[in-house]
Amino acid sequence: MRDQVRRRILMLAASGAFGAAGLTGLMSRLLASGDMPKSSGIHRLEGTATVNGAPAQVGTPVKAGDRIATGPRSQAVVVVGKDAFLLREQTIVESRAREGTLTELLISTGRVLSVFSKKPVTIKAPVATIGIRGTGAYFEAEEKSLYFCLCYGEALVEAPGMASKLVKTSHHEQPMVIRGGGGGTSADPAMFQNHSDQELILLESLVGREPPFMKDGTYPAKKY
Repeated sequence: MRDQVRRRILMLAASGAFGAAGLTGLMSRLLASGDMPKSSGIHRLEGTATVNGAPAQVGTPVKAGDRIATGPRSQAVVVVGKDAFLLREQTIVESRAREGTLTELLISTGRVLSVFSKKPVTIKAPVATIGIRGTGAYFEAEEKSLYFCLCYGEALVEAPGMASKLVKTSHHEQPMVIRGGGGGTSADPAMFQNHSDQELILLESLVGREPPFMKDGTYPAKKY
């Protein structure tokens, strides 16, 4: 299955389906290497990262329950079970598990693109809690705000002083910024930013899947 997905992505890249920007350097090198993960861990790293406070490198194991942090001008591609992540620079995430399966992701700060298998996962950020199941999602977490794009799937957004918000998307339809403060919390529409379909396709490929916006290996007309 992973080889089939990889071949489809290589064909899309060769056809120019990913646009003028092409594949990002980090992700294209991962794909070209043929490193389709069979185990959890760091599968590509530019710059520096730590796992549970210890310096990490390509091949460092990562399991549900670990804390991962990237340094300045760094990014890492991480697989944990059937979930995959692209952590950009100065990002800190910690996963929590039940019976060895990732059930929570705590994002302290930074930017992370995530793809999850079809199981309930709770995302906890400084200003909001988001319940998801089998989705792709992008987060930019700061002390008093959270940019959130549900790339596809369904999510329940909850925050203090704000009515719960159910979000359903198929292709980045409802990016938002959630802001917290003394006057309560608000969720406002936002522009699509700082992540791409090509990154989602490649992350999903690492765990043997395709995003739902791919139809039988065909890239949609509208690209991000």
